[in-house]
Amino acid sequence: MEISLLRLYLLSGLILHKAVWEVLKRREPRKAPAPAVPLKSRVLSMVKIAILAGIVAQTLAPEIAPISSQPQALRLVGFIVYSLGLAMAIVARFQLGRNWSDIEKSRVKGDHILVAHGIYRWIRHPIYAGDLLLLLGLELALNSWGVAGVLLLAVYVRQKAAGEEKDLARTLAGYDQYCRRTSRFLPFLPG
Repeated sequence: MEISLLRLYLLSGLILHKAVWEVLKRREPRKAPAPAVPLKSRVLSMVKIAILAGIVAQTLAPEIAPISSQPQALRLVGFIVYSLGLAMAIVARFQLGRNWSDIEKSRVKGDHILVAHGIYRWIRHPIYAGDLLLLLGLELALNSWGVAGVLLLAVYVRQKAAGEEKDLARTLAGYDQYCRRTSRFLPFLPG
């Protein structure tokens, strides 16, 4: 099976993304034994792994029911969107540092502080936005109708982000003001 340079780039980006998260996660000091993980969190974690495995398989598999028979422009747009999303997510993850929590756990820890520098100066959820752009770009670059799945995932992520914001507003000083001066996902867009 021939793997194109584009597919190799997409796969390498996915591996880089996962590696950054795993390395940074392991750098965080553990102060106490981790509490028991609720069933909902375990299920969500398994869903994340299944989605990642499916995306990797899709990156390696031949096209099935492509969007376009002339996908060059679609692939170029996908490449650009994927690259921007990958860079955005990774930069934001470094900037968030120890204030990060897995989406399935998404809890505010006692030592969390408001991060309002770097990309967080303009948007509140650049990791979510970056990951969604990464997935959207990947599906476009692969000429895949999986784009529809990314749109469904975006609805879930928006709801999750809104819930996190309520928790953060209750526990982090200044978070309400921060929300008033920043966009949720993309700079200069309301929400």
